[in-house]
Amino acid sequence: MKDLEIIKRKAIQIFNEDDLEKKINSGKRLTIKFGADPSRPDLHIGHSVPLRVLKTFQDMGHKVVFVIGDFTAMIGDPSGKNKTRPALTFEQTRKSAETYLEQVTKILDKDKTDIVFNSEWLSKMSFEDVIKLSSKYTVARIMERDDFKNRFENNLPLSMHELLYPLMQGYDSVAINADIEIGGTDQTFNLLVGRELQKDYGEESQVVMTFPLLVGLDGSEKMSKSLGNYIGLNDSPFEKFEKSMKIPDNILRQYFELATDLTIDEINEIMSKDIREAHMLFAKELIKMYDDIDEFEKAKQRYLQVAKGSIPEDIEEFSISESEVNICELLMKINFANSKGEAKRMIQGNGVKINSNLETDINKIIKIESGLVIQFGKNRFKKIVKN
Repeated sequence: MKDLEIIKRKAIQIFNEDDLEKKINSGKRLTIKFGADPSRPDLHIGHSVPLRVLKTFQDMGHKVVFVIGDFTAMIGDPSGKNKTRPALTFEQTRKSAETYLEQVTKILDKDKTDIVFNSEWLSKMSFEDVIKLSSKYTVARIMERDDFKNRFENNLPLSMHELLYPLMQGYDSVAINADIEIGGTDQTFNLLVGRELQKDYGEESQVVMTFPLLVGLDGSEKMSKSLGNYIGLNDSPFEKFEKSMKIPDNILRQYFELATDLTIDEINEIMSKDIREAHMLFAKELIKMYDDIDEFEKAKQRYLQVAKGSIPEDIEEFSISESEVNICELLMKINFANSKGEAKRMIQGNGVKINSNLETDINKIIKIESGLVIQFGKNRFKKIVKN
């Protein structure tokens, strides 16, 4: 089965493969669980790795249950962190969830996806229910989780409510009677807790499938918006193209294998080509998956123009009423800088051009006229329209 082979190819671990084969061959419409943390509503292609697996399961006829962790986000899972993650309010989690859902439907079929919030069952649990749930796991087992163990051994704060987090996430699997749960490798412990709890509650244990965390554009850290090494699902076609060209050559194959649905044969053929062309074909796949394939040539031509030092034609316009303005204030007005200090650093770093001329004087007064083109770096442009 081609679809299942693609899923297996992307997975790091499957607990266990025999159970997976039995469930797939049972003829039953399976419930595939994926838990989402609404504290991080901006998705990038690193998030797309498990999401595209979910879409493959949907194409195979199975049901995806998207569990929004609105209740657990009010506690916060510090997976991989060395400190407690700040808790969110109920309102914050619901607002973030709306943004999250809008983005995941770029990949998932909305009509084939059940959306649930774990507050639906966790908020209704009595203290007696929590005690019973806690009795299912020993402290020794919970402390097998690496980040808990490290914090405890290094005398770093570790709150009791955090120790309950894996149990709550695991109970989500019990509540929806999940057949398969997928997630990133950083969630392996929590996913396996769900597999154990289902057995304790008299259910058939779910299959757990973990998938790799995509390396960012810096080639070292995992993809993260906070590190600025990401390609966002909501990035414009040009941004997707420009960032695709920055992927280190030695990890481009990994990007193809994890972030696209191409077969190994198709990837081998692409990777046998000129590496620059391979980067462009990756950009083409991204734009085809998340935007409109007709935007690819426009993005490519704009990229080639910018690479040659030319000013692209389709520049965003910005209206200004003043006749003249300090260059630092101008950068702030057009949203290139968030503060005067940042604007000064941009200018002093030789990153600012006006009508292709490098500007180095932080005190310069710019005469405002329509058609003025402000540039920062190679790829950010704004055209001024005088009111």
